[in-house]
Amino acid sequence: MISRKVNLDELNGGESGAEKDSQFSTYSARYNIKISNYEFPETEMDPRIAYQLIHDEQSLDGNPFLNLASFVHTWMEPEADKLVMENINKNLIDIFEYPQTDKVIHKKLVNMLGRLFHGHHTDFVGTSTVGSSEAIMLGLLAHKWTWKNSGRGNGKPNMVFGTDAHVCWDKFARYFDVEPRKVPIDKKTLSINVKDVEKKIDENTICVGCIMGTTFTGAIDPIEDINDLLVKIKKDKGWDIPIHVDAASGGFILPFTEPYFKWDFRLDRVKSINVSGHKYGLTYAGLGWLIFRDAKDLPKDLIFSVNYLGEFEDTFTLNFSRGTAMVVAQYYNILRFGKDGYTRIMENVLNVARGLAQQLEDLRANDPKKSNRFVILNRGERLPIIAFKQMKHENYKLVDLSHKIREKGWIVPAYNLPANADETEIMRIVVRENFTAEMAELLVNDIEDACNFFDNGGKTVERRHAVPEEKAYPLC
Repeated sequence: MISRKVNLDELNGGESGAEKDSQFSTYSARYNIKISNYEFPETEMDPRIAYQLIHDEQSLDGNPFLNLASFVHTWMEPEADKLVMENINKNLIDIFEYPQTDKVIHKKLVNMLGRLFHGHHTDFVGTSTVGSSEAIMLGLLAHKWTWKNSGRGNGKPNMVFGTDAHVCWDKFARYFDVEPRKVPIDKKTLSINVKDVEKKIDENTICVGCIMGTTFTGAIDPIEDINDLLVKIKKDKGWDIPIHVDAASGGFILPFTEPYFKWDFRLDRVKSINVSGHKYGLTYAGLGWLIFRDAKDLPKDLIFSVNYLGEFEDTFTLNFSRGTAMVVAQYYNILRFGKDGYTRIMENVLNVARGLAQQLEDLRANDPKKSNRFVILNRGERLPIIAFKQMKHENYKLVDLSHKIREKGWIVPAYNLPANADETEIMRIVVRENFTAEMAELLVNDIEDACNFFDNGGKTVERRHAVPEEKAYPLC
């Protein structure tokens, strides 16, 4: 391990010229390397030392395989890892230098996803992005420009979405000066309902956002019902209001496990869809996708043509330079698994999630009068996400339970639900491909041990770096 000795002058409250903010780092008494937490190093060091310092400092991080807070995929096959390293130094925007990657592979993927989402065009418009946050912002920008060009309404543009939406929806509203009209979630369904959506809509609404697998609980908004509402509004009032579907979590699951479930381009009002390749698309972070229903849904005002990389090319992403590695990894996964493989993987993940939910529901308190410990809110029926709350009789909070099982390496978040249900504290477990039924059993055992610890009067260590509840968002 690294042993660090702070400068004595600093410990005494004084400063020693160039020694200010510096530390001496010794490693097995072999090296005497001066480093600073704030200053750019003056001299170089041996690459082995630099590697070891960083490697060991990161040993304080959590184990990605035990991180059940994140939707982001953490494992790929060796062949995919090899392709990632072969493409780690390529910039996707350089189509003159790397035409095969952009003009062939990238274009193929956009069309494959457009058809997976039941579009009917021969050539789809879309792009890869850094993640779903960028994809959502691009889609919403397109809808804002379409509204502006339509001449419909003369007030401030607004968009309607639920309090169950990811924070990037709030970011877009603030960054791009659009009024957020947020619909509270229903306490029973944990998603928005059509009647509340209708109350928020007017002639200045640029779009309605529907979430297919919320970050909070994995709930799915009633997309088809909202589509029918907007079809009726267009017929009655002439307001051509589109839907953007945030399918970051469910877009690589439901097409394979519920192929007849209508949420995508089969619905008339769905004009754009985002999905995360780095979630159940099975690549590492960060890769998102944005697919438009039709080329006309992307206003030409948002497309820029540049030639300073050797060839004219169109660009409409927020970020210019982008990594190639994850795009290639996505291509590998789709070629490698196909529809049959993705179906098999997702069904297996769902089975593990459902088994875990059942085990958690079966946990009993030590006092037989208190019955179950948890109430299961989402048991992984449609998406592999488990959400649960405590029975009222427990004398500790779920956030305490979250920190207690962290001692065993498990990373499981606890937080309060959004507006209209914010008095409810829940825990959420995201089941990914590399989380097995055996690991689920170990997790349940550790959760039970932690509950027993609190039942017997145990206390958790006071938490540091706590985020005020009003500013806290769940991990994604």
